[in-house]
Amino acid sequence: MLKKRGRTRKERSRAGMDVAEAVLEADDGREDLKVSPSEEVIMLIKDNKRRTGSSASSHQLSVSDAYGQRVIFNIVNFSKTKSLYRDGMSPVVKSTSRPKWQRLPPKNVYYYRCPDHRRNYVMSFAFCFDREDDVYQFAYCYPYTYSRLQHYLGSLERRNLPYLKREQLGLSVQQRRLDLLTITNPDHLNQEREKKLVFLTARVHPGESPASFVCQGVIDFLVSQQPVAQILRDHVIFKIVPMLNPDGVYLGNYRCSLMGFDLNRHWQDPSPWAHPTLHAVKQLIVQMNQDPRVSLEFYIDVHAHSTMLNGFMYGNVFEDEERVQRQAVFPRLLCQNAPDFSFSNTSFNRDVVKAGTGRRFLGGLLDDTSYCYTLEVSFYSYMTAGSSAPVPYTEDTYMRLGRNVARTFLDYYKLNNLTKDNIPTPIQNPEPISPTGNTNGKGNVVGRESTDREREKTFKH
Repeated sequence: MLKKRGRTRKERSRAGMDVAEAVLEADDGREDLKVSPSEEVIMLIKDNKRRTGSSASSHQLSVSDAYGQRVIFNIVNFSKTKSLYRDGMSPVVKSTSRPKWQRLPPKNVYYYRCPDHRRNYVMSFAFCFDREDDVYQFAYCYPYTYSRLQHYLGSLERRNLPYLKREQLGLSVQQRRLDLLTITNPDHLNQEREKKLVFLTARVHPGESPASFVCQGVIDFLVSQQPVAQILRDHVIFKIVPMLNPDGVYLGNYRCSLMGFDLNRHWQDPSPWAHPTLHAVKQLIVQMNQDPRVSLEFYIDVHAHSTMLNGFMYGNVFEDEERVQRQAVFPRLLCQNAPDFSFSNTSFNRDVVKAGTGRRFLGGLLDDTSYCYTLEVSFYSYMTAGSSAPVPYTEDTYMRLGRNVARTFLDYYKLNNLTKDNIPTPIQNPEPISPTGNTNGKGNVVGRESTDREREKTFKH
């Protein structure tokens, strides 16, 4: 979130430039500090400091009446030493006449520690305003707002797809929708045999907008007419909560909810009044886990990472070595399907500080046939095999990663043989692949290990 101090809006207009806060959808009327006609200082403030010490990173602002000026913007109060700005990342910009977000040239962006700001970090960038009547918007990364999600889900709902169900699972503190999507062949729900279920959530940290593009990529693929999507709908139930923290997203927070809570630290005991969206999702997962007709096999929580490249995963640590090996299967398969996913960056841990996360809590709650992951994707870029320079992510390539995540379940459940001639054919109760290539358990595929080793070498940065 931005804090800007100094002149009134009228005084800024007389100075020849109007800088307004554009915190996604909410405007709290904070002001900006005018340093000179060609320089602006904009203060990042932490999400609701009453309850959190989380870092300040997210920013978005709007500029008008600046035609013909070259302005240096100084975004101050960054708290992290390590930043993708040091690896070539730059803010994105769009304007009235050029509505597609695009990255600024990295040569115009600097990230440094500044003694004038309590030795916190400053991100400075220069920009020339070249269109007289345009309003310009700058953002940390491609925005994905609560309103955009509602429009997207509304358009899906109007298609009346028989295999898609949209529900209101609950409401946020400010009474915004907590949406739940169920994607599966409806005949699958009526069968008596055990149902395999994949649960996916995104945007528990509201500033991590790339997570929404990845999530939309998953949804778009699963509701499509692709033969692979049809096969997956026939054999798996997908439950998706695309925006777990709608208030935080609406208000432009980076990490926390309306009340200043990092929801991804409260899975152990969420409050129905302070964390209502998290409470509703946890209740649903616990309920499904107690249903003998449901096998909840995956929980994947989608995030964006501010210091690393590529997509990668975090998993849990177990005493059982076989379970450890089985847990590595899905990331390995995803590494083969997604050129921007790095298995070498994927890690498994049980840090005490992460005990309240969805991955850690549900990893302890669900049985040993279930796997819980955090899927991370870089705010900036990815490296592919054999490349010498990072490739910046776009909205489309974030969504491509989501499509590849969905496709990987076909490999995991060993349903590839059903795509022959692009005609899905039914099979009975498919078993996931095992570490030895057999079909009695969950695991890896013989013959892919050498490929994985090569990919691991390539993805080390």
